[in-house]
This record gives sequence, structure tokens and C-alpha cells, in this order.
Amino acid sequence: MTATMSPPAKRSAAPSGPRVKSRRREHVACGVLMAPFFVLLVTIFLIPIGTAVWLSFFGDDQPGLGFGPESTVFTGIRSYAAVLSDPTFLSGLGVVVLYCLIYIPLLVIGSLVLALLLDSGAARLRASAQLVLFMPHAIPGIIAALIWVYLYTPGLSPVVDLLSKADIEVNFLGVQGVVPSIVNIALWSNLGYNMVIFYAALQAVPRDVIEAAVVDGAGPVRTAMRVKTPLIRSSIVMVVLFSLIWALQLFTEPMLLSQSTPVVGARFSPSMYIYDAAFTRNNYGLAAAASVILLACTIALSYGVTRWTNRDRGETVR
Repeated sequence: MTATMSPPAKRSAAPSGPRVKSRRREHVACGVLMAPFFVLLVTIFLIPIGTAVWLSFFGDDQPGLGFGPESTVFTGIRSYAAVLSDPTFLSGLGVVVLYCLIYIPLLVIGSLVLALLLDSGAARLRASAQLVLFMPHAIPGIIAALIWVYLYTPGLSPVVDLLSKADIEVNFLGVQGVVPSIVNIALWSNLGYNMVIFYAALQAVPRDVIEAAVVDGAGPVRTAMRVKTPLIRSSIVMVVLFSLIWALQLFTEPMLLSQSTPVVGARFSPSMYIYDAAFTRNNYGLAAAASVILLACTIALSYGVTRWTNRDRGETVR
């Protein structure tokens, strides 16, 4: 009997030198391209947050019954307790919550309706319409707020004067009207910007899907609500999240309105509270603690909105 022996299996050849060098070059190129992002992330996001958290645990102390030299001492969570027990800060949070409940639904619905009208062809001269609607966003927020302060102030505003001649008394800067007035300024500035986002998303909707809906007998309204809107859900969620984040930082509009009405105080919103604590009272520990609390509220609400919007698709946000 003769036994045949198969030749030993050949080992896979090690990667050649040029291929290894090519991979190294790709890794180096990837690192170089990503380096600016990480530098910006650390310098403008992580370092400021870390500094705020650090400052929130310290405060100024003046021994000797207030006659000694000031020194920075560790205060623990005393600043957080002071912020959370301050009724003006809690009132500011309530104002921002009310502002968000009015502003965000009106912004999303209004910009979505405008985008659907432009996409449906109901509006002629689409480019001109987009430009006109987007122009208010190009105006700086401070200038826009000043324009509306002029329109809200009795004795200066032609709108208020016309309403007064018609025996319609409206106090835009009163207790009940100041929050809707701020909402109006923000809507005027941001409606066109978000409309452009929705319109761009609608352009990516497959035309054959829309044509199939029309063939099945769907009218313009049903096509917009049942076909187009669900297909741009991700854009809607993005607009809601960004609008929520910006709304929680409400500052410019009430700061300018505070010069025209006593209803808007120096601590009307959390951001104004932080500004007042830091630059008026020089209590940087208190301002840092309020900033951290506002950041925590923003993260928690953003997480909650993301979970709520993804619940129907069975997605889990981790």
C-alpha cells in the first residue's frame, strides 16, 4: 500500500510593504482631518462645561464680619441649593416652559405648512417666496428685537395707535402679553429658516411615491399629511430639538424688552438670571451653578423628546 501525502498548506503571505504604508497614510489622513473637530469640541464645549462645574463648587468668602479680605473657598453644593430655592430662578424656568409650549408648536407647524405649500406648487415664484420668507432670519436678533420693541411701545408704535383709534386696547408689554410678544419676535425671525429646512427635505421625497398616492386618489391635503410629512420625520425631529435648545436659552428678546416694561425683570429667564448673577452681583459660583442646572434641564428635555419621537419606531436611545 502506498500512502499519498498532500503537500503542506501554504501560509498566507504577510501584507506587502506598500499596502501597509497605504493604510498608515489613510489613518494619518483620517487623524489630521478629525483633529480640528476634536480641538473645537474640547476648547469650546468640554473645557467651558468643566470650568462651570468647577466654579459652581466655589464661592467668595469675606471673614472678619465682612471686613476681611475676600477669598475663594469651597462651598460644595451650596450654590446649587441657593439656585433651586430661589423663587426668581424657578419663575424664570416657568416662563421658559410657557414660551416653549407656545413657540415650538407654532414654529414647527407654521414652517411645515409653508414648506408644503411651496412644494405643492401652490405658490408661484418659489425662489422669490423663499427669499422673502428667509429675509427676517438674516437680520441680527438684536436689531429684530429693537424693531419689535418700537412696534410694541405705546406712543411710538403705529400699530398700537391704530388699534387705539379703533377702541381696541392691547398691551403687548403687559403681564399677559409679554410672553406672546416674545414668541412673535422669535417666530418672525426663525419661521423662514426652518421652512427652508423642511422644503429641502421635501425635495428628497421620491416623486414616484407622490405619484402613486395621487393615482390612488389622494388629494393635495391628504398627500401632504399622510405621505410627505411622515417621510420627513427626521427633519421635523431635528427642528424640534434645535428649537428646544435655543428656546431654553431665551435671552436677547427679554433683555431688550426689559428697557421698555417693568414686567420683564433682570431675572426674567434662566439665562438672564445667570447674566445678572455673574455681571451684576459678581457671584460667579451662583452663575455657574445655574448654568449647570440649565444645561442638565436641556439635556434631559432633549433626551425625552428624542425618546418620545422614536417610540413608534421601536428605537431605543442610549
